Amino acid sequence: MKWLKLLVFPALLILHGCSSMGISAQPLAELTEKYTDDTSKFLAVDDLVFHYQDEGTGPTLVLLHGVASSLHTWDGWVERLAPHYRIIRIDLPGHGLTGADPTVERYEAAYMVDKLEKFLNKLSIDEIYLAGNSLGGYIAWNYALHRPDRVKKMVLIDSAGFPQDMPFIMSFAAMPVIGGMTSMMMPKFIVNMNIDAAYGDEDKIEDELTQRYFDLTMREGNREALVNVFRTMKEQSSNPHLGDRVKEINTPTLLMWGDQDEWVPLDILAEFDEDLPNSQTIVYEGVGHMPMEELPVQTSRDAHGFFTLGKTIDSPIAAEL
Repeated sequence: MKWLKLLVFPALLILHGCSSMGISAQPLAELTEKYTDDTSKFLAVDDLVFHYQDEGTGPTLVLLHGVASSLHTWDGWVERLAPHYRIIRIDLPGHGLTGADPTVERYEAAYMVDKLEKFLNKLSIDEIYLAGNSLGGYIAWNYALHRPDRVKKMVLIDSAGFPQDMPFIMSFAAMPVIGGMTSMMMPKFIVNMNIDAAYGDEDKIEDELTQRYFDLTMREGNREALVNVFRTMKEQSSNPHLGDRVKEINTPTLLMWGDQDEWVPLDILAEFDEDLPNSQTIVYEGVGHMPMEELPVQTSRDAHGFFTLGKTIDSPIAAEL
């Protein structure tokens, strides 16, 4: 099946033509105008200028998106949780309007944790609730290991963390020759294939969403950065010791998972659940890799109940949402 996809790839390039081939970078000024609002801010951390959004009032909740995504993946949560939390969501290095770090070729966990630490220190933030999806989940639990004093509670949503097979499209893009091509060209249909694979219900995928994913992939440097992220993830996914330190995490953790996740399957959830000493689990039926996008109402209620009362079911506070 994988080789069939390889054969189909050139044909799709011809079929879709040049208009959506993803060859030319989109100007940062245009993307900034389109994908920021009054809550958007920018903060220099070492060689990067982070794009983040800061809104709401209450205890601080930090949100970390997944691979090839952006802070906009949390729109549904922010809409419902901003009355209860100060929400800070970040475009991670190599993604969104933050863009690539010219000083690195591999976006290792230690690098991401260091950048998050410096970012929070610059904002003088002491204690946080922390939630991360996919790659963001991987960064989140590594950060909780690094700063258990800072992370009060944590939500991991379809998080990477244990050895597994890489999703085909990421493994394909990480190949040496293909990776070089992908750095120069990221056709829109490839971006759409990623989104289709990440959703359990494709009927929930709207044109505005696919256009945003494509546009932000076209930010200068992001295609090269994504290839480097894919290569980093491919190396890590075959490391038999990848999740060895999960057992050391004492932070109260809620595990959210979609039962139709094709990227990080349920057996990875089972490993987290077995190794984490203080965890709860929710599995959402018919949902894929990004439950916070597919089910923003239910997932935000569950997270809110967990943060406030340590409960996710029949919580009167969660029911307020």
